[in-house]
Amino acid sequence: MNPHTLPGTVDRVSPASNPPQKTLRIASVNVNGIRAAYKRGMQEWLDGRDVDVLCLQEVRAPDAVVRTLLGEDWHILHTEAEAKGRAGVAIASRQEPSATRTTIGDSYFDTSGRWVEADFDVDGASLTVVSAYVHSGEVGTQKQDDKYRFLDAMIARLPQLRDGADHAVVLGDLNVGHTRLDIRNWKGNLKKAGFLPEEREYFDRFLSDECGFVDVARLLAGDVDGPYTWWSWRGQAFDNDTGWRIDYQLATQALAKSAVTSDVDRAPSWDTRFSDHAPLVVDYQL
Repeated sequence: MNPHTLPGTVDRVSPASNPPQKTLRIASVNVNGIRAAYKRGMQEWLDGRDVDVLCLQEVRAPDAVVRTLLGEDWHILHTEAEAKGRAGVAIASRQEPSATRTTIGDSYFDTSGRWVEADFDVDGASLTVVSAYVHSGEVGTQKQDDKYRFLDAMIARLPQLRDGADHAVVLGDLNVGHTRLDIRNWKGNLKKAGFLPEEREYFDRFLSDECGFVDVARLLAGDVDGPYTWWSWRGQAFDNDTGWRIDYQLATQALAKSAVTSDVDRAPSWDTRFSDHAPLVVDYQL
């Protein structure tokens, strides 16, 4: 795969074997405000994607607005942030979940709008889906302290998810580039939030035996630059593919092995994006 795909194409990663006939398609995107995203064309993208489970971050809208925009064809789990116009995460699914939760386990984050979980029965197997929005952080501030506390909560929660269901997947804007392959300008960001050694060590732990998760997009892409999922609105970042890969699907071992394709739905041009993030779409054969 060419990691620097030309505008107007989809970054697609596939194994050598042919995709199965039946798959579970799970998509994740930071919409950067769902009302703004819909004004910019999010509905057209969603209509053409045949998604089974959709995870959203930075929704930044009241629950009634989210339900109106997505429509009645979805079962919607949404938690707003207490701070108006901030954060907010959601899971929209074609199938009704068997159980839902809106806390990561640390009550400090209960009103932050950053974590939701939904359980599903998939052909007799249990699947837990999480939509997560990790703090962006800022070195030397409370924002960074909160980010580390949230990452600590993830370290505690991920093994519970792994052990509590047949399959689990954590999706979302996790606001950390794990390795040098995940940021085009990694040298210029070594001391900035999003690429700090301390932040990246959390991802080492997520992907170790301690937590037991697999970075699905990286598994399918191999050791290539990107594929990036976020580009600044400013300057020529999008046109030059000066991006960050900070949107993930972290899956438990068996689920990760069932992944057959991973797509970053990159918009045709800067002015046709509905968010500064591109959707990350993975097909699983369960």
